[in-house]
Amino acid sequence: MTTPTLSVPRRGFLHGVGVTMALPWLESVPAWGGDKPKNASSEPPVRFACLFAGNGFHSREWWAKGAGKKMELGKVLESLLPYREKLLFLRGLYNQEALIGGIHSCQTGNILTGAHLAPGGEIQSGISCDQVVAEHLKSQTKVPSLVLGCERSIAAIHKNYSMIYSSHISWNSSSTPTPLEVYPALAFDRLFRDEIRRTDKSVLDAVIEDTRGLRNNVSKSDRQRLDEYLSSVREVELRIEQAGKAGRLQGWRPTLEKPDMPRPSDGIPQDIDQHMRLMCDILVLAFRTDTTRVCTLKLNNDHSSLRFPNLTSDRSPTQGIDYMIHHLLSHSDGGDWLKVNRFFTEQLAYIAGKLDAVQEGERTLLDNSMILFMSSMMTGGHNNSQLPVVMLGSGGGRIKTGRILDYLGKPNRKMCSLYLSLMDKAGVQLDRFGDSNERLTDI
Repeated sequence: MTTPTLSVPRRGFLHGVGVTMALPWLESVPAWGGDKPKNASSEPPVRFACLFAGNGFHSREWWAKGAGKKMELGKVLESLLPYREKLLFLRGLYNQEALIGGIHSCQTGNILTGAHLAPGGEIQSGISCDQVVAEHLKSQTKVPSLVLGCERSIAAIHKNYSMIYSSHISWNSSSTPTPLEVYPALAFDRLFRDEIRRTDKSVLDAVIEDTRGLRNNVSKSDRQRLDEYLSSVREVELRIEQAGKAGRLQGWRPTLEKPDMPRPSDGIPQDIDQHMRLMCDILVLAFRTDTTRVCTLKLNNDHSSLRFPNLTSDRSPTQGIDYMIHHLLSHSDGGDWLKVNRFFTEQLAYIAGKLDAVQEGERTLLDNSMILFMSSMMTGGHNNSQLPVVMLGSGGGRIKTGRILDYLGKPNRKMCSLYLSLMDKAGVQLDRFGDSNERLTDI
């Protein structure tokens, strides 16, 4: 049977009043990367994301052994076991410039840049690798990059370094961090609405006519893909409406138990598990629709003040892990610290599961992605002589996964060498990035 095709100029979109929704991958629609002949092959693009968790991990439970189906993972990473064949465990990488000072505020601001950070009141880093890729791809997607966070920026100075460095991993110039979106509703609006404004109308209602027309012109399997995609959009919309209503406070605690003014309707969810999960879903939607191919998600700040009342403490089955902020908890190696670590890694596993369930031609959306997960130190004791780094996805089949790559003791073990290698897979070839002019072997 001949698969019907639909001629879509440049990119595939659903349009409505004030709304534009990029289409997911459809076999009937050659919508990836420009104008193509009607019957041209439609190869899905490579996506790049970085998830960052501040303050390091449990010193004894970040490890991997073996390869492929036989790979074993430490307790921090156990939730990634279903995806171990699509995982790279990268041991021994480090960031030379981050060794200066040995404090939070000069270990994070250059995690994706490899640049020297200026002390004092001056802000100086470098353009981050995600923004280099975003600049290269900006004409191919509606949104060049999505920069998400689950904790507000810190405006302070710590040991002569701005805490702006602790709050940002993405930089669009050497002196300007990329604006960080911590509001799920606004991040959602950026993906789908042409104007950032409040409205009670669902984005799906706005594009209903375009959707009906498209369903009549695509294959049966594409109709199923389209229905699943639209359902996932609506699910996120509904959850954004409900987010924060349980009222479990996290982070810095105000002096009042209840606010003495009305709560803004589009505020940040106060339930950290809901907040993180919404941001994960928005990342998945962004990649699934090809609205952007580049995303960073900063789960928390380095020197974080988050608390975790959603997690049961080892101290008591009725107590949450909200008796101590994340930063202070990171200086222990107890069971509660491990639970918080696992909670963070579970966000990555959730994203991996969502991406891996989406088929794009011969591969899944996870296969067509490169998802980095890292921190700016190995442990909460500020040890960054080597960094914890894992990656999920094969960059469209360009990277062999299910492996442990150990660079400890090797002459080239710079994080920027990793970024050069990954940018190659995303179609960006540079002679130099940050403090490196060479690629990592085996990537």
